[in-house]
Amino acid sequence: MIDLILPPLLLSIVLLLIHSYYGLQIIKRNIIFTDLAVGQMAALGVAVSLYLFEGKFLYPISLLLAVLTAILIAYISHKEKSLQEAFIGLIYALGMSGVFIVMSKSPHGLEELNNLLAYDILFTSYNEIFKVSILYLIIGLFLYFVVRNTQGFLKDILFFTTFAITLTSSVKLAGVLVVFSILIAPSLISLKLFSKNHLIYATITGFILILISLTLSYNFDLPTGYTIVFINSLSALTTILIKK
Repeated sequence: MIDLILPPLLLSIVLLLIHSYYGLQIIKRNIIFTDLAVGQMAALGVAVSLYLFEGKFLYPISLLLAVLTAILIAYISHKEKSLQEAFIGLIYALGMSGVFIVMSKSPHGLEELNNLLAYDILFTSYNEIFKVSILYLIIGLFLYFVVRNTQGFLKDILFFTTFAITLTSSVKLAGVLVVFSILIAPSLISLKLFSKNHLIYATITGFILILISLTLSYNFDLPTGYTIVFINSLSALTTILIKK
């Protein structure tokens, strides 16, 4: 069992370290659906690449759509803040409908659509984990040394752009729903249960939830990605209902 779940556990730790930071920021800014909107546009890029180019240019097309979306969200948050949530929701609807339209023309559309939503991370290779670890380390250093020393519109542009780059890589490995669940659920639980050190507690909480998810998935032959989404979502919802 350990040989099978070790790669997804390592990937989970890498994802949680950077997504817990973004999750806390997204919740504090009250723009929860930004992740879904940017992630969905990255997924649209994957769908376009699979259908039109047989998977070629997958990363650059996804990254381009995700970064453009992030820049638009940063722009609208300064120009018309009252319309921000509606704008983000419409982008999500645009991306989701675009994915369904493109995938409806693909002979393997349903299978590819499932992968875009919740990829089975059991089959992630060590090489992919290493590459994404290096990328997230660079982004983490950039956030710490550059982004936190900026202000205003420039800070938002840098924040959302690095967020888009992170999501594009994560969606390719884990799927839109898995990324959303590990971005929001552990951070929200940490904010509800603890008064400080939220980043540390969010990472630990996320790791425990993913370990539970992988164990359930392995022992009951459940789809790994959707099990992670279910356990994270259920835990966060329960925490909100129980904790005052």
